Amino acid sequence: MQKKDEKKIAILNALNEYGRPASSAMIAKLLSLGGTHFSERTIRLYLKQLDEQGFTISNGKKGRTVTDAGLAVLESSNLSHRPGYLSAKIDQMIYRMTFDLPMRSGTVVVNTSLVDPHQLYSCTDKICRVFAGNYGMGKLLTLIGPGQTVGNISVPPDKVGFCTVCSITVNGILLKHGIPMSSRFGGLLKLTDGKAFRFIEMIHYDGTSIDPLEVFIRSGMTDYHGAIRDGNGLIGASFREIPGESRQRMINISQRLEEIGLGAVMEIGLPDKPLLEVPVSHGRAGLILVGGLNPIAILEENSHRVFSRALSGLIEYDRLFRYEELSNQLQKYL
Repeated sequence: MQKKDEKKIAILNALNEYGRPASSAMIAKLLSLGGTHFSERTIRLYLKQLDEQGFTISNGKKGRTVTDAGLAVLESSNLSHRPGYLSAKIDQMIYRMTFDLPMRSGTVVVNTSLVDPHQLYSCTDKICRVFAGNYGMGKLLTLIGPGQTVGNISVPPDKVGFCTVCSITVNGILLKHGIPMSSRFGGLLKLTDGKAFRFIEMIHYDGTSIDPLEVFIRSGMTDYHGAIRDGNGLIGASFREIPGESRQRMINISQRLEEIGLGAVMEIGLPDKPLLEVPVSHGRAGLILVGGLNPIAILEENSHRVFSRALSGLIEYDRLFRYEELSNQLQKYL
């Protein structure tokens, strides 16, 4: 999987540096100049996959060019040597969001997935079951059409943008209520009978430039089908910490978030006590928040490759709708 992704990145780099449409023969030539040798057949195979993922687009006989989504992938790949990048981006988005809990207005942080609307429609029932089972961040989402943008992501002509609320939104809301929340790691959480059991994999935010849930979903490590079938599966979640003295306030705010469709808290630990065997810092309490990207993992588990980017941008809260409306909202893009 990693070698395939590296080859795709090499092709995207060659196209991007060329600056205009290029055929598979030209891409092979460009790569060979840099000491990388792919056959034209191999390049055509990867170009087909890149087209399906929305990273490249055909310009007829002229060849392919890189899409905005492809440029975003290149940006992420070039940041892989910068540990701490994701933590810095989290802080940036927390301060940029404007959501006001009492007023129920303002911007929230979202994740964006670029997906074929027909593939999305075929999975709507299972996606809704992820939300209904509380395995997704809250109950709200939105769709953005071709040509529209979220952050630096532009939706290609044959795709739709599937936007879910990012759990980092909770950090921003708490900060406005005087509760600093620190994000420690994103992990793969094992469920037993619908309850959080333990983390089996984890990636610390300070040591990565890519959101951990993106990694787990793209690597095929999740099991949301098991989660929605009988409550036994593997889902994305994150481990956060808050000051121990603010635990009761956190519980109160969590209940208010549930009421407006932004509930995300799975577990709240006790001050100075481990949570799911994960130790916490002195004077702090642990929290487990369900991942915002979780619903889209259903498509990956059905072999539909999807480009997803966590913390992709900000969207007004009033643009979101409840998951039960997904099928009807999607009709206009079919």
